[in-house]
Amino acid sequence: MARWKKGRGVAASWYGIARTATIDRAGAWVELDDGGTAKVVTGVTEIGEGILTVLAQVAAEELGVRPEDVTIGDNDTARSPEAAHAGATRQTYMIGNSVALASRDARSKLDAFLANHWGVSESSIKAFNGFIWSEGTNNRITMEEAVDLCKKNGVVPVGSASFTAFGTGLDPVDGSGAPWQTYVFGCQVAEVEVDTLTGEVQVLGMWAVHDVGRVINPRGVEGQIEGGIVQGLGQALMENYELHNGHTTTPSFSKYILPTALDVPQINCRLVQDIDPKSPLGAKGIGEPALVPTAPAIMNAIYDAIGVRISSLPATPEAILEALQRKAEGEVRLAS
Repeated sequence: MARWKKGRGVAASWYGIARTATIDRAGAWVELDDGGTAKVVTGVTEIGEGILTVLAQVAAEELGVRPEDVTIGDNDTARSPEAAHAGATRQTYMIGNSVALASRDARSKLDAFLANHWGVSESSIKAFNGFIWSEGTNNRITMEEAVDLCKKNGVVPVGSASFTAFGTGLDPVDGSGAPWQTYVFGCQVAEVEVDTLTGEVQVLGMWAVHDVGRVINPRGVEGQIEGGIVQGLGQALMENYELHNGHTTTPSFSKYILPTALDVPQINCRLVQDIDPKSPLGAKGIGEPALVPTAPAIMNAIYDAIGVRISSLPATPEAILEALQRKAEGEVRLAS
């Protein structure tokens, strides 16, 4: 019998975006400033997911300036609009949409002034990459010139907005309700190789397809998916926090094992853009959803490889060998 056995497993998932069973909200201020730059003020917290880059991209596209000309202001909530916490995969959905709406509010004031100044319709005003113009005419100036002209005539192109996501609790009797305003969906496939002698599991590859709504920053989304998969791999095979009489027996990384670069397989991502009709941006989110199907996919792959079902995480070598032993003993009893 071959010592190493390969298997593949698949798992699908769904995940609700923004706060659960309550009203979520976020606000922002945006101003087109001197020099054709822009500033955004919101109470957002960056925890490494790249939300500040996303907000700069959103504001730049909505305002018609370059991303590098957008400054994200002080996020002290004593001096900025509410953005709430960095969790529930809500940052892009809640703060991104509030920044988009505030940017549109600022642009509407600039566009209205230029339309009147040029004698054209407001709908003809377009802007991109630091230039603003009226379609079908020769009117074209830099954003710096447009803001200067606007302010010299007493108009400050500043905007504010908030975005709200509605949810309701679930009825305790029939389960009806709407705990989230939007959902994302995903599917992952894992390929593993199991050493039947030692119980070691090697994850050879992961394939992930996720619906994230409109993709604002593809590299950022792929990074979120890859990070979620690495975390899920640790959950599936290594991470095991243990307590004894109220005290941890895994107090350090010498006993609480995390994946390293040597444990991470090739990760292949595909993004599905199912636009959310309730989102001004059409975007949803991907922070936590990328983690959900990883461990189930790996467990299904282990089952495909060696025919034993691991129902408690992590699937350590000891757990694999114990499951194989139970399987062998069951086969012996059936044979007898």
